[in-house]
Amino acid sequence: MTRALPEPTYRRFVAGLGTLSLRPFDLTEDVTTLHSWVTQPYARYWGLLTASVADVHAEYRRIAGSPHHDAFIGEHDRRPAFLMERYAPAYDAVGQVYDAAPGDVGMHVLVGPPTAPIPGFTGAVFETIMDSLFSDPLVDRVVVEPDVRNVKIQALNARMGFRKHSIVTLPGKQAWLSFCTRDQYADAHRMNEAG
Repeated sequence: MTRALPEPTYRRFVAGLGTLSLRPFDLTEDVTTLHSWVTQPYARYWGLLTASVADVHAEYRRIAGSPHHDAFIGEHDRRPAFLMERYAPAYDAVGQVYDAAPGDVGMHVLVGPPTAPIPGFTGAVFETIMDSLFSDPLVDRVVVEPDVRNVKIQALNARMGFRKHSIVTLPGKQAWLSFCTRDQYADAHRMNEAG
């Protein structure tokens, strides 16, 4: 008998695409899937290209043990499709390069490799993540720090309302510190809907 996975903490139906949901990362079930994602060339900015399954397990066991960092598997119609990490910037390296505010939440996202490309999928994933973060009334602003070389995620961040603040030095990378307030996201969402 297979063990039940954690229930979704957030679920959203997207017309023409299906159901996207987020559930807590499961160290028993999800490590092998995540390992298959982070060791592919497109995921080079994740910093785990040469990681073993044991390395990925150790990293996500460390995250699971932190009261300031959580990992979630995003599912598309109940199949793993993306990873989202939510963290408290004040307790992270990024908190050393700017003054973290009480309503700040940090976020990392990695979309798994598609079996068949779906137009608009990555944007829908990003909106699902942003909607889930802002569904917490204590969150005022989302903080991201992508590698300065990762122009694809920077473009997606800008489309979702993020504003670049400054280039900062973080462990293993030069990063674009960027912020998105609740209002900036709402404005960007309206513009994206208007098309």
